[in-house]
Amino acid sequence: MKVLIIGGTRFVGLAITREAIARGHEVSVFHRSETVPPGTELATHIQGDRLTDLSRLSGVDWDVVIDVCAYRPTEVDAVADELGAQISKYVLISTVSVYDDALPPHSDEDAQLVSTEELSTLDIASVPVMEHYGALKVLCEQSASNRFHEPLIIRPTYVIGPDDYTNRFTQWVARIGRGGQVNAPEPRSAPLQYIDVRDLARFTLTAVESALTGAFHVANPSGGARFEDVLQAVVNTVGGPECELNWIPVAEAAQSDEDFPLWAQGEHASMLALDTSRALAAGLIVRDLTTTVADVQSEILSETA
Repeated sequence: MKVLIIGGTRFVGLAITREAIARGHEVSVFHRSETVPPGTELATHIQGDRLTDLSRLSGVDWDVVIDVCAYRPTEVDAVADELGAQISKYVLISTVSVYDDALPPHSDEDAQLVSTEELSTLDIASVPVMEHYGALKVLCEQSASNRFHEPLIIRPTYVIGPDDYTNRFTQWVARIGRGGQVNAPEPRSAPLQYIDVRDLARFTLTAVESALTGAFHVANPSGGARFEDVLQAVVNTVGGPECELNWIPVAEAAQSDEDFPLWAQGEHASMLALDTSRALAAGLIVRDLTTTVADVQSEILSETA
């Protein structure tokens, strides 16, 4: 297949690019970076900004376009305006942040989405993305459904693994790997759901090759894990000398100057306890968390050597 990946040189996009190349597809990557990341040398790299340079992608009939970095519906619409007639399949990498805060645990992909009313009186092109992230992604999904025939919508939870520029999960691996007492915020029973970026990439390409449509939760484990169990798995895998988790109350953690990645003070817990039966039935395969932890630790050590 002729695969175009919009934003395919960092973390999620990078993993998808590498997976598509490994499967023998004819891959093109549209991005702003001036570098070619390792493992993407066989792709055609097209440099440009999606906000101004989409015309550089004209003239090719793409079997599939995988859009990794659409954060506003206007960006999805721009792809449709410029390339709609050239695209057989459109894939949007979305997020579980599209769900309403009040959704029940173990919800499936048909659960209530967050309201977009907050954006109805605002200029979509200029609103801060992170302040309206979930609602903007809902609008992106709606634009994808309105502008493309039967799009594929990928909704991951926290993405972890090598090449993570967000450094969220990586921080925990690094801290625990140094050993000693590691502060961890309560509630330790809060759900935490994650997906290795390579498993996300593999499922995305499998779904494309299987002509799947609609939305899929791409996460592990189904129904979520406890925050304590995830951190303890890191301790058991790479914990340094005399490593021990020191659980501190929510109020103390909130007032601390210390950063606690992947912690939401127990809020929005159901977004990290979603049912993944649909993706599992469609071919989602996930690796053991200890494998991901070991690979992240190996990356940390190689960068500090």
